[in-house]
Amino acid sequence: MYCVRKVTEDLYWVGGNDRRLTLFENIHPIPRGVSYNSYLLLDEKTVLFDTVDWSAGRQFLENIEHVLDGRQLDYLVINHMEPDHGASIEEVLIRYPDVKIISTEKAFMMMHQFNFDVDGHMEEVQEGDTRSFGKHEVTFVAAPMVHWPEAMVTFDLTNGVLFAADAFGSFGSLDGKLFNDEVNFDRDWIDDARRYYTNIVGKYGPHVQALLKKAATIDIKMICPLHGPVWRSDLGYFLDKYDKWSSYEPEEQGVLIVYASMYGNTESAVNALATKLAVRGVTNVAMYDVSKTHVSELISETFRLSHLVLASVTYNLGIYPPMLNYLMDMKALNMQKRTVALIENGSWAPKSGALMEEFLDEMKQMTVLNEKVSVLSSLNEGSAIEMDQLVDGLIESMND
Repeated sequence: MYCVRKVTEDLYWVGGNDRRLTLFENIHPIPRGVSYNSYLLLDEKTVLFDTVDWSAGRQFLENIEHVLDGRQLDYLVINHMEPDHGASIEEVLIRYPDVKIISTEKAFMMMHQFNFDVDGHMEEVQEGDTRSFGKHEVTFVAAPMVHWPEAMVTFDLTNGVLFAADAFGSFGSLDGKLFNDEVNFDRDWIDDARRYYTNIVGKYGPHVQALLKKAATIDIKMICPLHGPVWRSDLGYFLDKYDKWSSYEPEEQGVLIVYASMYGNTESAVNALATKLAVRGVTNVAMYDVSKTHVSELISETFRLSHLVLASVTYNLGIYPPMLNYLMDMKALNMQKRTVALIENGSWAPKSGALMEEFLDEMKQMTVLNEKVSVLSSLNEGSAIEMDQLVDGLIESMND
């Protein structure tokens, strides 16, 4: 049975939802599942924009058949070849053997790498090329490394719809509500959207900035991403989020405390820190145990907040492994422009602080405060004084 929604007068959502998938890209937890968005335009020619992961393939094919209502499919536009969007290409070709595929040179190269038999169906386009499907004329805009090198976006010059590939997406299944104004996005979706961007696209901020500059030159009235809600109102809200995330500017002034504690003593120290901050009026504080929190959530929170406190025990004369993994992810995702305070703990050789600072020095525009706390097994009067000095340093930094 079909499950579709009308997007505009002649554009339909024909995608699907996957609530059974637990890990996106087999890495990132998605407790609310994910949507795979595909869009079908009915004009003088019929045009399908992207496909879906094969997990939603049966629903997807039933949706296409219903919307076409006996018509043939003329074109398939592939903006992004990642398998969660390109996996159903051959199934479309089986059912609609006369379809022409519009995509980039690199995307066609990848189709061949995935052993898709697309020869005889290919129409290669480059940035600035246009196609008319009747009433609707579209233009193609290169979006390399957002977040694969072959990616492009398609802009409908007729009605202002941007088919945005993996830009402006989000984790989370749609649950019947397709549009951003049908949900409380700031309450129920922003965390998933941030975690999606920061972990999937976050490394490529300069490329997203380049795409945003291109987007500023066109009159976008609606954004149709490949995951998550379709944006038909308040576009500035989400564009501003993308501008901040892709330029690595924090969304909020606040303190993220990420700690590694084996027996509770380092945890006790950061509890004292959080309390001291609250007493001084700093209440936008988030605190996570690095051993219990998936690194994708830590990365998302690091993008959100302006200040970071890393508190780690010393483990085999090194950084505690989950903390090291978090630092490695931060570096891999190009994290920058944060102010960081360090707390180390060790019963005989506290070295984690110096090692974390060395790691941060290899990252861009990371400011490490001079005020540091060194705990010998557990917080005492001496390290408590250092903690007060660290609080002073954090607050002074936040007020600069």
